Amino acid sequence: MAHLLHTTFLPSSSSLPQKPCLSSSPSHISSSRTRVHAKIREIFMPALSSTMTEGKIVAWVKSEGDKLSKGESVVVVESDKADMDVETFYDGYLAAIMVEEGGVAAIGSAIALLAESQEEIEEAKSKAAASSSSSSPAPDQNPSAAAPALESTVAVDKAVVVAPPSPSVVASAVHPASEGGKRVVASPYAKKLGNEWKVELGRVIGSGPNGRIVAKDVEAAAAAAAELGSTGAKVSGAPSVHARPGIELGSVVPFTTMQGAVSRNMVESLSVPTFRVGYTITTDALDALYKKIKSKGVTMTALLAKATALALVKHPLINSSCRDGNSFTYKSSVNIAVAVAMDGGLITPVLQDADKVDIYSLSRKWKELVDKARAKQLQPQEYNTGTFTLSNLGMFGVDRFDAILPPGTGAIMAVGASQPTVVGTKDGRIGMKNQMQVNVTADHRVIYGADLAAFLQTLAKIIDDPKDLTF
Repeated sequence: MAHLLHTTFLPSSSSLPQKPCLSSSPSHISSSRTRVHAKIREIFMPALSSTMTEGKIVAWVKSEGDKLSKGESVVVVESDKADMDVETFYDGYLAAIMVEEGGVAAIGSAIALLAESQEEIEEAKSKAAASSSSSSPAPDQNPSAAAPALESTVAVDKAVVVAPPSPSVVASAVHPASEGGKRVVASPYAKKLGNEWKVELGRVIGSGPNGRIVAKDVEAAAAAAAELGSTGAKVSGAPSVHARPGIELGSVVPFTTMQGAVSRNMVESLSVPTFRVGYTITTDALDALYKKIKSKGVTMTALLAKATALALVKHPLINSSCRDGNSFTYKSSVNIAVAVAMDGGLITPVLQDADKVDIYSLSRKWKELVDKARAKQLQPQEYNTGTFTLSNLGMFGVDRFDAILPPGTGAIMAVGASQPTVVGTKDGRIGMKNQMQVNVTADHRVIYGADLAAFLQTLAKIIDDPKDLTF
């Protein structure tokens, strides 16, 4: 569900009282107070996740002067994990955009003004221009630094502090990033590829949520142009449509919003005392089951998640977590988070109640989550509710590795590739089996070596006899 934009009343100039005082219900103000007829509202940068401190404007879905209805998408905001459509909580008109596409604003700071009627649009633009001129930050200053968080209730005589809008914000009803008044909504990575390969995004049909253009759409358009010599989407530069631009050696590249979030989480994890336990698991039976039901849409990721969830049910301590160093929590659900690499970051979509959902539904859900992750459209509950994490590099041929424990969880399991291995049989002969290496990193404040060993033994038995995975 999209988040709603929070707004605060700004009064029209003709209704300023001598002692300003706002109420959530203006029509029931005490007779001892002067009624405030607020006509203009500030639209604030919303908090889209618990770790978000600032947001980046990816795209304005609406242009200045457009009429808005309650619940209608207005802007796409990039948080530390995903791009999210943000809706307005009120009816009105988008009077002035204060933070342009690509701009960054702190949580709670104003990013636009919403007018109640068309008559207040020009007044709202004047307020935005006046606020901008009063702040006057340096051109290279971070917009978020120039827009401190506003209080939840703003007095009517308080100046609006916002990031500096460009002159075109006040002068034109059509946003500069729009094409002939028609806005192109695309993911940041899709826009980056479009610029690099000279693909006109206005001619690309998006396959993401609500027609949003994602990276694969740009790649397909570039490939089609290269093959057909199309003039509609001109491509230049890379010899292959999948080639990436060269890296400028010696350059300093700032973190993306997602990379910054990953960095903070990894530093936080260093404060947790962890240890690691490895285990070798035979996968012949699991591989055979996968080949049998793969045609029905079942993925190996879903099978591993299901097997792990069933093992966690029998070992709830491994599914627990410690936050304060003085106690730990047994989680009421088994939610398996699976690490997914993305351009410029990493995210962990969550398969909720993986122990209870059948393998076919779990596989369909996993595909849906991956598609949303690639399009940066995951909702917070789809990536921050994991109780146990899987990180699988086996598809890249990696045979073993260690994973870093995510904050708020008790353990993470690193899964290597399943490979043919020469083994000794119980009757003293030599045989061949498919085996994979798993390494679990755990919080030693709660989980001990014997606990992990028992959990891994259970997991190995489930994988060696996977009949329960299809129930």
